[in-house]
Order: sequence, then structure tokens, then C-alpha cells
Amino acid sequence: MPHITIQMYPGRSEEIKKRLAEAVLDAASKELNREKAHFSVSVVDVPQEEWKEKVYDKVIADPNTIIQPGY
Repeated sequence: MPHITIQMYPGRSEEIKKRLAEAVLDAASKELNREKAHFSVSVVDVPQEEWKEKVYDKVIADPNTIIQPGY
């Protein structure tokens, strides 16, 4: 607890994904004042043509999404 999922278009290297996951983990650990061992982070590639159905409609449109995109 907690688990953080990052969903984005494909095309980034595994190294970039790892750095991103580590940066998000660092920020979450600091803000929640919890050891990093308490977290898990996944990075999921979602093709652009599936974005609306798989991410926007199911995740972003949810009222619990605190920061909305500007598109």
C-alpha cells in the first residue's frame, strides 16, 4: 500500500520508465512520510487508439481524478 499506476502512450525506453517510476516513488514516499518499501509502481503502455476507452473513460473521467488534463 499504496500502488501507483502510470499509464501513457508507448514509445519510451525501459530506462526512462524506470527513472519515472523511481521519481514518482520518491515524491510519494516523501509526501506520505512512508518508507519506499511500502509502495509499488507500474508503468503501462496504452496505444493511442485505445486511450479514450481504456484510460480516459475509465480513469480520467472518474470524479476521484484530482488533476484533469488540459485536452
